[in-house]
Amino acid sequence: MAYSEKLLDHYENPRNIGSLDKSAEDVGTGLVGAPACGDVMKLQIKVGADGLIEDAKFKTFGCGSAIASSSLVTEWVKG
Repeated sequence: MAYSEKLLDHYENPRNIGSLDKSAEDVGTGLVGAPACGDVMKLQIKVGADGLIEDAKFKTFGCGSAIASSSLVTEWVKG
């Protein structure tokens, strides 16, 4: 199975890696996966006063498709 160019780009050049201040009232944090299985993702979003997502960050440990999809979702959810 061949990966798309977009997926490969997000794997090789992931966007929005990092963390937001988890103690901030406007930041929500989710964690999925299991270290025993190999893939773990932390996703954080910052929600503005208007209810829109202003920023998103991730940290993913796992395979290339997990990293790429995490990067892509952080771009999709903003705004």
